Amino acid sequence: MMIDPTTFEDVIYEKRGRAAWIIINRPQLYNAFRAQTIEELIMGFKLAADDKGVSSVVLTGAGDKAFCTGGDQSAHEGQYDGRGIVGLPIDELQSIIRDIPKPVIARINGFAIGGGNVFATLCDLSIAADTAKLGQVGPKVGSVDAGWGTAMLARHVGDKKAREIWYLNLQYTAQEAMEMGLVNKVVPAAELDAAVDEWTTTLGERSPTALALAKRSFNADSDNIRGISMLSLNAVKLFYDTEESKEGVRAFTEKRKPDFHKYVK
Repeated sequence: MMIDPTTFEDVIYEKRGRAAWIIINRPQLYNAFRAQTIEELIMGFKLAADDKGVSSVVLTGAGDKAFCTGGDQSAHEGQYDGRGIVGLPIDELQSIIRDIPKPVIARINGFAIGGGNVFATLCDLSIAADTAKLGQVGPKVGSVDAGWGTAMLARHVGDKKAREIWYLNLQYTAQEAMEMGLVNKVVPAAELDAAVDEWTTTLGERSPTALALAKRSFNADSDNIRGISMLSLNAVKLFYDTEESKEGVRAFTEKRKPDFHKYVK
């Protein structure tokens, strides 16, 4: 099937030199994703993977407010609105970020929260604007991205810190994220594109095969997490159908604190 990125509604696909830029284009919703967004992101990564002229991929969000803030809570009550285990093929997107034989750079231009934080965790490299905020919200909204979101995060920041991030749902500055190992570099917001371009230019001068082999070797050491992630995703599917999980979505949309405990069985 031929992929035509000009037909995308939620994602912008651009080539800048030897870099493919994949941009979540839902700034009015802080670049939260629905099923269609995930489908278009997958297609964008497939385009970049097949293009021999592409040496690296930049994943980012439109505007200056958000990189990605995870799943669009208005797009589901329980399951999401598309295909896949939980109504969106999030596992396929997470896998292709890992499996594409090219470095993927997270250009973190604002909030990287929830599923957006997991994307940043999965990318090979991360450059953040000094205005960016990173964190997790899963337990606040009746959700969890166990596997890549938990175990891979612990690889980056350490087990204790990963548990803090997931249990307390605090937000961290870009500087704090860099100090804990979640971000490689922090620059002033006005210099973010120049910093990303510098890295994509450098990657364009490197051997594509050597980069692919290096990425495969890094991934091999942590690929057991893929199995944890798939097991957890199937468990989350069952969790999403409970009143406890649905209470998180309702509370978020009604802008109130959830009362999870009255639904615990």
